[in-house]
Amino acid sequence: MEILNVGLEKNSYDIIIGENYAKDFPKYIKEIYSGKKLFVITDSNVNEIYKNIYEKMFGGFDYTVYVLKAGEKNKHIRIMPEIYSAMVEAGVKRKDLVVAFGGGVVGDIAGFAAASFLRGISFIQIPTTIVSQVDSSVGGKVGVDLPEGKNLIGAFHQPKLVLIDNYFLNTLTNRYFYDGFAEIVKYGCIYDKKFFDRLVEIVEKIGVSQDDENYIKKLREHLMKYVNELVYRSCEIKKEVVEKDEKESNLRMILNFGHTIGHAIEQFTNYEKYSHGEAISAGMVDITKIGEKKGLTKKDEFLKIEKLLKALNLPTEIEYPKDKISEIMKRDKKSTSDGINFVILKEIGEVEIRKIGEKEIFE
Repeated sequence: MEILNVGLEKNSYDIIIGENYAKDFPKYIKEIYSGKKLFVITDSNVNEIYKNIYEKMFGGFDYTVYVLKAGEKNKHIRIMPEIYSAMVEAGVKRKDLVVAFGGGVVGDIAGFAAASFLRGISFIQIPTTIVSQVDSSVGGKVGVDLPEGKNLIGAFHQPKLVLIDNYFLNTLTNRYFYDGFAEIVKYGCIYDKKFFDRLVEIVEKIGVSQDDENYIKKLREHLMKYVNELVYRSCEIKKEVVEKDEKESNLRMILNFGHTIGHAIEQFTNYEKYSHGEAISAGMVDITKIGEKKGLTKKDEFLKIEKLLKALNLPTEIEYPKDKISEIMKRDKKSTSDGINFVILKEIGEVEIRKIGEKEIFE
């Protein structure tokens, strides 16, 4: 077991990272919560796999499980009234606890429900995917989508606890296993070149060609040997950034590297064609190419990023109509009247925020 503390004064909390310790969840929950009622929000995929271990995970508590339909396209504002009604029916009070048990979509929705119900109640995160373990479960960004854009409705609402158990990764499909590695690569790009190089070293250690028909299976088995190390360092980087800038007034913006283009790709394809990590993977490569073309990024950095992402079974090129993507980006949260704040890579391990017009970005 490894513990990271996110130091945010009265909003501080622990991230507990381990393997196969779900039976200990009640003990850790009781350390931060003296009540009995839990309102657990999960999705249909997670519920189907893990409903038989709820008693182990939440034993000793009076828990209600609310099941969302799985998928990013279901993370919209229209689902909230039904969730609020279910919370009322379950008798949830201001001192009770919401539990987000699932991937990033579940965490965002459950966190937003907790932030807005009764003007704010406490919640904890139990992330079940790599992308949610290393990114969305930490930092307190919660929210839902509008037809006009991703995460346009939301709040900053820090969890009271994050319980990360790599046991849950075993049931991910290959697509969603590798999906999360886009966010891990991101941390190396924006903050820590040594971490980026460590990722390259780990991937190269597999000793199997990408042309091998068993490469994807063998790579996954290989990466699972290092997953706690990679998750820990990713969470550590995010915690350091969030501690310095909880409400994203400056430094925290760097966590959006590749996301402005990536989010626009997700929305343009109606959240159905590409997963979050796939879109972010292509977004990171594209913004790095753009940076190099504009003379803002060290030459050929995109090739290093592209090579690592490809080795991690992630797409690095996605075709899209630039005019449509520009229009979507103009509605992004980072957009202002005189441009969009893009995270531009100076070189691997160092980025800067540059305001660029949504049309100028593709020139």
